[in-house]
Amino acid sequence: MRRVPLYSLFVADAVSLTGNAVSQLAIPWYVLITTGSPTLTGLAVFFNVLPAVLAGFFGGVIVDRLGFRTTSVVADLASAGSVAAIPLLHATVGIELWQLMTLVFLGALLDAPGATARIAVFPDLVELAGVGMERANGIRSAIQRGAFLVGAPIGGLLVAELGATTALWLDAASFLVSAAIVAAAVPRPAAAAEPETPRRYFAELAEGLRFIRGQPLFRAIVVTVLLTNLLDAPYPVVMPVFAEEAFGSAADLGLLYGVAGGAALAGALAYGAVGHRLPRRLTFVCCFAVIPLTYLAMATLPSLELALTVLLVTGIASGPINPLMNTVMFELVPAALRGRVFGAVRAAAWAAIPLGALVGGIVVDAIGVAATFLVIGVCYALVTAYGFVNPAFRALDRPCGTT
Repeated sequence: MRRVPLYSLFVADAVSLTGNAVSQLAIPWYVLITTGSPTLTGLAVFFNVLPAVLAGFFGGVIVDRLGFRTTSVVADLASAGSVAAIPLLHATVGIELWQLMTLVFLGALLDAPGATARIAVFPDLVELAGVGMERANGIRSAIQRGAFLVGAPIGGLLVAELGATTALWLDAASFLVSAAIVAAAVPRPAAAAEPETPRRYFAELAEGLRFIRGQPLFRAIVVTVLLTNLLDAPYPVVMPVFAEEAFGSAADLGLLYGVAGGAALAGALAYGAVGHRLPRRLTFVCCFAVIPLTYLAMATLPSLELALTVLLVTGIASGPINPLMNTVMFELVPAALRGRVFGAVRAAAWAAIPLGALVGGIVVDAIGVAATFLVIGVCYALVTAYGFVNPAFRALDRPCGTT
């Protein structure tokens, strides 16, 4: 019974993220097919990511004040309403592009604090369940990857058969299910039962930032992820253009996404099983160094079979990265600061994604899909290669709490 709250959180994450995978495919595809413009498709992705950065950075204090469980439930309910408004408007009075962008922005803005809250409550539930942190993070990351594995093909089929906006009903329903599960099965953590007396908002925000600034390993991870996220940001813009030009089907795009998600699921599960035995630094930098192969291979405009093979290999390598980083952060961050620190780290890591998505659409318009993939792949290889000599990453292999 002690593991029920942890497993319930796993289920809530799986349901919510499956719905999100549908919308991440449906919205860019709808904009691309409706307008024919990669630039406007990049703008849609921009409005989907920018609020996550803003809410992640400024919402961490709110997460700590309201409590992890309450924030998660309220955020899911609010997100359900904003997402449901898109197909509702489309089916009744019609929806303009600016209205779509506004609702996408609002949905992401409301969803980000809920995601931070579920991250913050996770260590308490792991401790309650008596599960090893590497194993729990491996399972959690596998569920996140698996949600994309399931959601992307489902999204592709729904978009192909019913239309992009109709597919968004699934995302709205997933938020409602997630809110119900967390409200019913996840207890209020002991750390949040007696919150500290609230101080001024910006004083609490600064406290979280000072903690990050005092951790060289945190800073190195954030900078690396920020740069790689900048380079990954055009992916949901470039891939629909590639799939539309090469294969002409949203179902094939869903298959590409699904294979990548399934491979990452396998990599995360493998880390959950043996991660506690692996050297952290070597695992982290080696897995990151494989990812550029995705872009370098796609620059050759491969066949569907070859593209699926490449995504299979690089997806497996990507699987251990997030659970490894999360394990380190959970070990270092005090419970009272989790909302602020995790929110700020998430925001900092995601800060370049809106710009990358927007620029990615413009670059594809200017130089084409193949050249865009090549530029991203070369830059990605340079960033990840530096990880092998970055001295801050040596702390990954030191016992927690040492410097």
